Amino acid sequence: MHNLPQIPSSEITPKDLFLSRRKFLRGLGLGAGALALAACGLPGSEATPTSAPAQPAATSGGSAPSASANTDELGDPLTEYDAVTGFNNYYEFTTDKERVARMAADFPTSPWQVQVGGLVNNPGVFDIDDLLKFPIAERIYRLRCVEAWSMVIPWMGFQLSELLKKVEPTSQAKYVRFESIYDPDKMPGQHSSWYEWPYVEGLRLDEAMHPLTLMATGLYGEQLPAQNGAPLRLVVPWKYGFKSIKAIVKIDLVEEQPTSLWMAAAPREYGFYANVNPDVSHPRWSQRTERRIGELGRRETLPFNGYAEQVASLYEGMDLRSNY
Repeated sequence: MHNLPQIPSSEITPKDLFLSRRKFLRGLGLGAGALALAACGLPGSEATPTSAPAQPAATSGGSAPSASANTDELGDPLTEYDAVTGFNNYYEFTTDKERVARMAADFPTSPWQVQVGGLVNNPGVFDIDDLLKFPIAERIYRLRCVEAWSMVIPWMGFQLSELLKKVEPTSQAKYVRFESIYDPDKMPGQHSSWYEWPYVEGLRLDEAMHPLTLMATGLYGEQLPAQNGAPLRLVVPWKYGFKSIKAIVKIDLVEEQPTSLWMAAAPREYGFYANVNPDVSHPRWSQRTERRIGELGRRETLPFNGYAEQVASLYEGMDLRSNY
């Protein structure tokens, strides 16, 4: 496995500065979020996109892109806190994005344990407090939903690679399989027979070990809200948002490619890789543009969600149309 670079300390914002940022942003009243929310559902006909931001500057060794205090590394402002926490896809609760926060308000996220095993030398069960002992960093990432809307979110969390190194994958391990909690009494959406519960997702091992791949434990300098996947959520910023599985309770290293919930539900529409690719349309809509929550127009979607400089080498020689 290739050696991975360390995240520079300059890209980690102190917690007190991070908390003061939220107060500053909310004082600004970042504008048109409510208007955008009313229009954001499954995309219809494409409007004329706004000018796309430039590609991110190259970073050495594939490390995480740097970010200023109030924007991502492309200069795009953070999505308003109330939108990030009030407009959520979480089918375990409901398919209504604007009801998720209310329905998840009493969902218990403590105590919490994550079982890590499979093809590893050191399997174990980790309390969330144990996981919070890994180095926690700020990562400002773009989130691109497969439904063609997007956000810019300031996550807090640790690199998944830190956990995987601790359990020591064996040479037979090729993939990482993630599983969410199954609790239909508290998650009424799990009574639906349309999906094979619990929610399952997967990554190739090199994707999981990449320094951009984050286990999120917070956002905007605060503990991760239940509606955003508390207490532990995967964040893979170059992939569509449905890959970022929430409320994780089990992680297994496996030899065979896992079948995710969405692959099982609609294999023609949702592939294993789910890399953001404006040149590959969803069978029911184009992926060339997206609506950024908080903006009125549409913007062009960037290959790999703008992280091509860091991750495109993972897929050299692959046909990204057949491996969608």
